[in-house]
Amino acid sequence: MTNHKQERAQKVWEAYEAEDTYNFPKDGVAAAIRAMADSFVYDDNGMVWVTANDFYEIAKDLEALK
Repeated sequence: MTNHKQERAQKVWEAYEAEDTYNFPKDGVAAAIRAMADSFVYDDNGMVWVTANDFYEIAKDLEALK
């Protein structure tokens, strides 16, 4: 896993953990999704092309975190 991928996965995980996931697990999932969206590169119009593979890659990188 490259350093960038590890940093991105760590930010997603930290966003999830920052929420009260015990009482409100959906808040952690929503925070993680927002962190994933923030990790993509947007053009000047606020558009980005994302594929399912991009999400699979983030999931794999999250699983690889220690």
